[in-house]
Amino acid sequence: MPDVISDTSPIQYLYQVELLDLLFRLYKEITIPQAVETELAEGREHGVRLPSTGQMSRFKIGIAPLEETLKLPTSLGRGEREVLALASVTPDSLLLLDDALARQHARSLGLRFTGTLGILLKAKQSGFKVAIQPVLDELEGKGFRLDRKTRAAVLKLAHETQP
Repeated sequence: MPDVISDTSPIQYLYQVELLDLLFRLYKEITIPQAVETELAEGREHGVRLPSTGQMSRFKIGIAPLEETLKLPTSLGRGEREVLALASVTPDSLLLLDDALARQHARSLGLRFTGTLGILLKAKQSGFKVAIQPVLDELEGKGFRLDRKTRAAVLKLAHETQP
C-alpha cells in the first residue's frame, strides 16, 4: 500500500461532513507535513470546524525537506508545497490534494494524487455505504468548489443520478 500524504483540504472537508474516518478505513496510515498540521491548528483557533488535537494524533507527521520545498513556486500554499516536497522524497506515494494548481504541479512532477471526491468514490467502490449525491450537496454548502460537469461525472462514476 502506498504512503498517503494529505493536504489540509481533504481532511477539512471529510471532517466537516463527518466522513474523516473513511481515510483510515481506506488507507493504513496518513502522513501530513508540519505545515498542514499548523494550518489545521490555525483554522481551529479561528473557529473553523476541524479535527481536534486528539483526533490529529491518528495522523503521522512528516518532515518535508527544505531544499525540495524551496524548489516549488510560492504561488502554492505552504501546506501544498510541503505535501509536494514530502512526496518527492517518498517513492510511490499517493497525495490527497484538492487545489487545482497543486494538482497541476503534482502532475508535472509525475506524482500520483486524488482528492476529496476521489476518496468518496473509492469508499463507495470499496463497499462502504456512502451516498455521494448528498455528500456533494453538503460539501458545496461548506464552500467546496465543484463545477456542474465534475459533479455529473462523479455521480455517474458512483452510479447515482443527478436530479
